[in-house]
Amino acid sequence: MNHLLGLKCVSCATEYQPGTIDYTCPKCGPLLGTLDVVYDYKAVARELTKDALSRNSKPDHWRYRPILPIAKEEHIQRLAVGWTPIYASPGLASDWNFKSLWIKDDGRNPTASFKDRASSVAIVKALEKGAKVVTTASTGNAASSWSAFTALAGLETFIFVPEKAPKAKLAQLLLYGAKVIQVQGTYDEAFDLCCQAAEKWGWYNRNTAINPYLGEGKKTGALEICEQLHWQIPDYVFVAVGDGCILQGTWKGFKEFYEIGFIDKLPKIVGVQAEGAAPLYKAWKAGLRQCEPLVAETVADSIAVGLPRDQIKALRAVRESEGQFVTVSDSQILQAISVLAEKVGVFAEPAGATALAGLRKLAEAGSCHESETALVMVTGNGLKDIDGAMKAVQQKPVLVENSLEDVAAKMKI
Repeated sequence: MNHLLGLKCVSCATEYQPGTIDYTCPKCGPLLGTLDVVYDYKAVARELTKDALSRNSKPDHWRYRPILPIAKEEHIQRLAVGWTPIYASPGLASDWNFKSLWIKDDGRNPTASFKDRASSVAIVKALEKGAKVVTTASTGNAASSWSAFTALAGLETFIFVPEKAPKAKLAQLLLYGAKVIQVQGTYDEAFDLCCQAAEKWGWYNRNTAINPYLGEGKKTGALEICEQLHWQIPDYVFVAVGDGCILQGTWKGFKEFYEIGFIDKLPKIVGVQAEGAAPLYKAWKAGLRQCEPLVAETVADSIAVGLPRDQIKALRAVRESEGQFVTVSDSQILQAISVLAEKVGVFAEPAGATALAGLRKLAEAGSCHESETALVMVTGNGLKDIDGAMKAVQQKPVLVENSLEDVAAKMKI
């Protein structure tokens, strides 16, 4: 059953009934007028119970259907999203002075990134609206995810990407049949051009923060953490941040399970940004409500964002949770790729490893206590950006002749 009550502007608090508005508050504009999705939590709590979850054998994020904004289940696509694994890492916990440390690998989603959570919900909302043509802008992960879901739904899809988008992500877009528009400029410029096109031609707009339902899909990562850790919530949850949608969605998921009584504490949310793309960190540090735009430059293409579109909710999430933002260098990000691979067995793209780099930085600075616990969200698989991942490689392959003698000689066996 759909328990959606409506949408509420984060700035002016104007409330909108479902179906009366698609994107952002017209009074406050697209940057300040992002919308919260509001539910009847008493009704949710009657239907979504711990007992119901324990009896639900469905290993995907639709197990949380009562707290998702879905009116017509027939529009749900068949790709299995969510219920990605969480790995305990006692070795890293010991190295960095934590009581427990977990890694959640969302690179295991259908198109190999966290963005499938958002696309799986957005495609339902697009079909409920009767959309025939859809669009989004992305550095690659959101675009490839959206292209997969829209291909299954039979929708015409226009994707705007910056010219430097990784080849692996472009390959996914093209194979899924999307019409790919490479923009000579940054992700932020591709985003603006996409929004202009959506408005001019009436295309359904999936863009981050513009579309309020993306965070609803992304919050399912937090819901899974609660259930998979048997309702024992980490003290810290580390999230890599570009536009801020994953971060704000994660916080919303924890808050909602707290609201309906599933958990009795909330984690501190730590947003991790690359030093060359850190407008949210700077705004948080200065005590500002919104960001100053900048030109982003980082090896982590998925978070190379100079003007975060979900900045109001992201800043609110960190402050409400009593968390913080932290920045890491590209060198620290590349080191984190290697650590995840060698110590956890998880292959992450640069943005996917950024959260671990942030945890390591705070831990080595003595900011965390040995009695505390933490979880790191890995948001994308390393195969999404091989060129980026290869920058983290320390060893090179050894070319040998087809003989054991040459193997022994060159490998010094």
